[in-house]
Amino acid sequence: MPAASSFCRRPWPHGLRSQAAPGQHWPPRKMILLVHWLLTVWGCITFSGPYPWANFTVLAVGVWAVAQRDSIDAISLFLGGLAATVFLDIVHLSVFYQRTGFSDTQRFGAGMAILSLLLKPLSCCFVYHMYRERGGFLGPSQERSDYQTIESPEVPADPFVGSEGRGHSPQGY
Repeated sequence: MPAASSFCRRPWPHGLRSQAAPGQHWPPRKMILLVHWLLTVWGCITFSGPYPWANFTVLAVGVWAVAQRDSIDAISLFLGGLAATVFLDIVHLSVFYQRTGFSDTQRFGAGMAILSLLLKPLSCCFVYHMYRERGGFLGPSQERSDYQTIESPEVPADPFVGSEGRGHSPQGY
């Protein structure tokens, strides 16, 4: 049985990938935003305060991630925000959900908030896939910089070696 984290790393199922044209994503990025926006609006029927602030802020970052298709920062913030709202929604729903006294409209709003919460891990997997396509990498950076570490076997060129041979005399203090 594969590990739970390997779900996001699997290739697209053949049936889903064949529906998308080359260069397009399935599901479309805008569809993820639209579904979560609609479920958040309906969830706001019942829950107010921090629930809409957290979710609409993350959706605004999602709009930024869709608008700037090459930005790794935008998609990484959207992914982190979705993951954070999973935790925040669990806390918010567990604190403010009433077992009795809800009208039908309030039960509908609570149901939509719960459905949004259940869909967010799947959306995180899709957004993580988009993050990887943009060149994102979770983990320590593998890039090599211009700076050398102390343990580096390479010896940097010393600009002061050989200055005596160019007509410069060492200064005494």
